[in-house]
Amino acid sequence: MISAGALIWTSVRPLIRTFLTIGAGFALTKADLFPLEAARGAGQIVLHIFMPCLLFSRIVPAFTPDNVGTLGPVTLVGVLYGVLGILLAFAIKQVFWVPHRFRWGIIVAGGWGNYGDIPTAIALGVTASAPFNGVEDQNLAVAYIAGLLLVFFVTLFPMGGYLLVAKDYDGPDIESDYLRERMHRRRTRVANAAIAHLRRLRGKSTSSAAHPESAEDEKMGDERSSPSTQPREPSERIVSCATSTAPTVVADERDMLSFTPPTHTVRFMPSLTSLTPSPRLSRPRRILRRARPLLAQLIKPAPLTIILALPIALVAPLKALFLPPSASFTPRFHPTAPDGQPPLAFMMDTASFAGAASVPLGLVCLGSALARLTIGGSDNWARMPLGAIGALAVGKMIISPVFGVLLVKGLVHSGMIDRNDKVLQFVCIIFSGLPTATTQVFLTQVYSTTGSAEHLSAFLIPQYLLMFLTMTALTVYTLNSLF
Repeated sequence: MISAGALIWTSVRPLIRTFLTIGAGFALTKADLFPLEAARGAGQIVLHIFMPCLLFSRIVPAFTPDNVGTLGPVTLVGVLYGVLGILLAFAIKQVFWVPHRFRWGIIVAGGWGNYGDIPTAIALGVTASAPFNGVEDQNLAVAYIAGLLLVFFVTLFPMGGYLLVAKDYDGPDIESDYLRERMHRRRTRVANAAIAHLRRLRGKSTSSAAHPESAEDEKMGDERSSPSTQPREPSERIVSCATSTAPTVVADERDMLSFTPPTHTVRFMPSLTSLTPSPRLSRPRRILRRARPLLAQLIKPAPLTIILALPIALVAPLKALFLPPSASFTPRFHPTAPDGQPPLAFMMDTASFAGAASVPLGLVCLGSALARLTIGGSDNWARMPLGAIGALAVGKMIISPVFGVLLVKGLVHSGMIDRNDKVLQFVCIIFSGLPTATTQVFLTQVYSTTGSAEHLSAFLIPQYLLMFLTMTALTVYTLNSLF
């Protein structure tokens, strides 16, 4: 049994290391020592070189035919976390007003968490020492994280999650004052309808003849709450026609992807040739056209590395080219180079060497991205949707972890997750308490005509401030329940 002090320190130590590294990037940016161009370049290097190397160096030794079945529960957990976040964000939209230019962005903010450097840093730090088994459990942790990352990539890009951010900038803007007023009227109607319903229920249990005045009051209350008697909402007050033309890219955060948004084309009068009907495509060509966006995203470095590393890890003759025999891997045939190592061991060495830079540099870039988020002064805060901001922070950092713990416990009880696989349970629970992905900053800046992410910044900052406390508590609870 681990003592309380050791348990707390084991949980806090990797978080301290994580936040100090993020703070370094934040401080460098504020001191003008880490300019925008440098941050963008570093983010691209992490995403296209260091992160794929880290994934390859951990997946190949970690997965075996005996444990590859864990990818099923990992994928299920990632999908359920995304669905829960989307449902929470949708519920928040029904209760609190949200800026017009963030009406779809809040759905993305709820559904996609920061699946990059933060959970990797925490998992590597916690599993490096007791009660875990060091390097072996570190490899398993990163391998499980790779499965969740694949869910993130596929759902956000090939499946079109990013298009929700683009929809925020379609059409003219609407005044925030009008949105606040409209939400107030909606809540009033709902409250009146609820009161009228309660009065009707109470009226059925009492005699209307004995209380004629109550029946009359109930009737008047119903009439007041009836939609037909409510004043009509004024037409939406349009304040600007800020339709997007050419996207402005000013991204600087760690999670930038080599993503090219659809370009906007200018339509001229159709020519005579364009009026002729185009030939009908065959079924294979239609399938290929629809699958092309998915394939284009899957061949990006990080997803492609995951796809290639899995068969290498599972096919013994391929794995023997990279790794020497071990207790968990004993191939019948293992070729060697002149130095006695496997022929492609140098590639594993290179991947391990370069992958070690992924997490620290990625955290520095994350700190730089947070340093560039601005929402103005106290007056600007007063105009922000504080109810929605607070509700999303509570949903992402408190409600979601509770759901994650219950979900993982349920999967363990049902047998979908092995009770003895402590690493898998730890990784799945930790991923339930992550804040909104900073990738959304890049997407918002791409589609915004001004290149800013003011509304998103107001939603991100409280989550990252809460993360230190909530992630510490979640890590302590998880370790205590596992060991």
